[in-house]
Amino acid sequence: MPIRGFDRRSASTACALLQVQNLVKHFPIKKGILRPIQTGSIKAVDGISFKIDSRETLGLVGESGCGKSTTGRLLLGLEEVTSGEVYYEGTDVSSLSKPEVRELKKDMQLVFQDPYASLNPRMTVESIIMEPLEIHRLGTRRERKQRVIELLMKVGLDPKCASRYPNEFSGGQRQRIGIARAIVLNPKFIVCDEPVSALDVSVQAGIINLLQDLQEEFGLSYLFISHDLSVVKHISNRVAVMYLGKIVEMANKRDLYSNPLHPYTRALLSAIPVPDAKGKEKRFVLEGDVPSPINPPSGCRFHPRCAHSTDVCRLENPPRLDINGHEVWCHLYA
Repeated sequence: MPIRGFDRRSASTACALLQVQNLVKHFPIKKGILRPIQTGSIKAVDGISFKIDSRETLGLVGESGCGKSTTGRLLLGLEEVTSGEVYYEGTDVSSLSKPEVRELKKDMQLVFQDPYASLNPRMTVESIIMEPLEIHRLGTRRERKQRVIELLMKVGLDPKCASRYPNEFSGGQRQRIGIARAIVLNPKFIVCDEPVSALDVSVQAGIINLLQDLQEEFGLSYLFISHDLSVVKHISNRVAVMYLGKIVEMANKRDLYSNPLHPYTRALLSAIPVPDAKGKEKRFVLEGDVPSPINPPSGCRFHPRCAHSTDVCRLENPPRLDINGHEVWCHLYA
């Protein structure tokens, strides 16, 4: 039974579904109680640009603390942008009125990292999945219940479990409930914030396959955030590598995994475990720790850990270079 006002999909446009230009997010650091004074800022995201096309999955990888999750939250409006633009279907999100933003939120959803903390333990599965429909006042009570039953079957759960509570399910089953909640409004774009990192390896493949099946059926676009390069390779069309608030390399997955250009990307890929270590190339081991985002290095932010750094790397920001569609920010190729 269709829900009135539910199917909002329009004909595809020539522009990208989502486009980001020079996105910046700095978190202020303040000291004092009565009159707090800003003494600095955490440069979580510091000028990144990318686009995501309809039905595409962009993988976003990097070490913990590089700004991956903050980027996802900025796209969904869960964090206020310091500067930069986010365009959705060609429209600047910052120019929208409150009613338009509310309507936009139906098209953009989030799958959380932790399936245990993301579900309200006091609500039944039916109430959890139905809540977005109630907030946006879509459908009758009967239509909402029918929608819940349909989605539980889509994500591989028995509709009879609708009356049960989250504590009665395993981690993988909880994540399937979270995915059902994310697609209940028929969105076009979903941020998957490390959706399988908290799950057993035996369960991860099932969740990844489910996301791919739903993408094929509903025409979804994903920003897939992860630190697991093997998982990203399986699900993504293109991959962006992030380091200390900056994107350092971006390409389709075949080019990036077969011919990584940036030294940081090479180090990440060399750390992927393989069954036969004898045939694996020599591993690139990074020296030192990730610098502080409060006071990042001048020039290329990776230069303190890079074996190929020169004086220009320490003084100047690397330019964006497009090598046959393979984008890299590195002085080695300038």
